[in-house]
Amino acid sequence: MHEEEEARALLAGGPGEAGRGPPSAPAAAGVLPALCDPSRLAHRLLVLALMCFLGFGSYFCYDNPAALQTQIQRDMQVNTTKFMLLYAWYSWPNVVLCFFGGFLIDRVFGIRWGTIIFSCIVCIGQVVFALGGIFNAFWLMQFGRFIFGIGGESLAVAQNTYAVSWFKGKELNLVFGLQLSMARIGSTVNINLMGWLYATMEASLGSAGYTVLGVTLLIGGITCILSLLCAFALAYLDRRAERILHKEQGKTGEVIKLTDVKDFSFPLWLIFLVCVCYYVAVFPFIGLGKVFFMEKFKFSSQAASAINSVVYIISASLSPVFGLLVDKTGRNIIWVLCAVAVTLVSHMMLAFTLWNPWIAMCLLGVSYSLLACALWPMVAYVVPEHQLGTAYGFMQSIQNLGLAIISIIAGIILDTRGYLFLEVFFIACVSMSLLSVVLLYLVNRARGGNLNFSAKQREEIKLSHTE
Repeated sequence: MHEEEEARALLAGGPGEAGRGPPSAPAAAGVLPALCDPSRLAHRLLVLALMCFLGFGSYFCYDNPAALQTQIQRDMQVNTTKFMLLYAWYSWPNVVLCFFGGFLIDRVFGIRWGTIIFSCIVCIGQVVFALGGIFNAFWLMQFGRFIFGIGGESLAVAQNTYAVSWFKGKELNLVFGLQLSMARIGSTVNINLMGWLYATMEASLGSAGYTVLGVTLLIGGITCILSLLCAFALAYLDRRAERILHKEQGKTGEVIKLTDVKDFSFPLWLIFLVCVCYYVAVFPFIGLGKVFFMEKFKFSSQAASAINSVVYIISASLSPVFGLLVDKTGRNIIWVLCAVAVTLVSHMMLAFTLWNPWIAMCLLGVSYSLLACALWPMVAYVVPEHQLGTAYGFMQSIQNLGLAIISIIAGIILDTRGYLFLEVFFIACVSMSLLSVVLLYLVNRARGGNLNFSAKQREEIKLSHTE
């Protein structure tokens, strides 16, 4: 069907045409064109659902090692240091790819092919990871995680690009919040499901071991195939919308110039330091958390999985709320200071007390959600718009560098010193983050910066610049 004919067919279902069909037609005629018309809300909600599920498989499989730590270490006969390499190898390619993922989407593949290609890479990485288990080759599992890492972060960039392309100026912040929530739901389902799936496969195959581990990981990879199907559906709908609405193909808007790094201000470097020191005390901890709760608090495997996933559950529900809160109040530095301080208290409770760990983990979930909503937008307040792509790329790059290095260090500490020393190490990381926030507050105040302005002050400044 040609563009004009398709557009006319869609418009024919509008209110003015509904009465011309047979008596039973109006209801169907109203619903179907709304779902098929890219300018209507119903169609954009369909696209939003596909966007959310696009990243589900990637986030589900990212924490497969955390959900199966005991099984991986036992079946592959590796210590914690080698186990944590599964996370380090995910992060290594993203030290570089954070700068080039947007370029590949904008200039090489385009958003549609880029999304499909990165989804395929995620699927391939998960399959190779699973085959490493089936063939009892831990090096192959590491290689699979490396491939998976190449696709995972770049797929997140593609997901955000689709969001901006379809919802810019229309509920964009809400859309980002929903995408983040779906990502955390994927991680939560993984942590609580994979242990049960392993036990089911063990019962079905009649024996434990690396073959069961590999088959379990292969079945978990079905979620990546679901994401790939969403990538194909999104590509079709986006191309169709381009024809009907003369809509441009999405662009990341990221202009990366590494020469901009020399112009970064001191407050921006402090933001980077806060980011790295904070996240290295969250993600590696969750990666090792299940066994920690089983050994220190004597939780069952299922209960340990549940408590280890509570950070993601809280993030899924509270991230949109905290995003709105920070938007309405401003005062980003104060919110970040509160989040880091609460995280410090949480780690200290886990390290030095035998209190019910649900308290500490709920605190960690709340503080993690708040920090994500208050920290990342601060970059836009200290960097000119033409340098934003470089600044965010660099922030993600050093975050992944920190995660890769600290994952290895955490594994070594756990093998040689135990969980108490590991928690002390995480407390030191969060303390460094807290000191960086305090210094950022002082530097911002001394320079008369806008990082801690209220929302009202920022609105007044914005109005004064437009007049």
